Amino acid sequence: MPNIGLLHAGLNAASLRQQAISQNIANAETSGYKAKKVVFEEILKKQLANQTKFVGNQTDPRHYTIGQPNHVPVAKIVENTETVMQNNQNNVDIDEEMTRMGKNSLWYYTLTEQINSEFQQLSIAIKGRV
Repeated sequence: MPNIGLLHAGLNAASLRQQAISQNIANAETSGYKAKKVVFEEILKKQLANQTKFVGNQTDPRHYTIGQPNHVPVAKIVENTETVMQNNQNNVDIDEEMTRMGKNSLWYYTLTEQINSEFQQLSIAIKGRV
């Protein structure tokens, strides 16, 4: 899997996670609301564990696929229906959400720095060092 594609998928996951956390915070007092979270890292780990270096060259659509193609995973939103935090059946823990928001912000910043580094390396490879 190319680095830039993985970093892009990670940025998309962090953006989606920020939206989910914001929705959770906005609905912290809404009765019956269930907290949502984004699952990406688990999907990525599972895909990387199942990845093989051997991939067959499919010259005809009727041929069987040998190995797994290198698709970049997509983040998914899951709803936590297991727990209840308040009497109104809401399960949003505002302290946990604020902590997750800070962690996600740091993760997003780290990914943007890494993708900037990748593009700088490409730029140097194309233009040469000035």
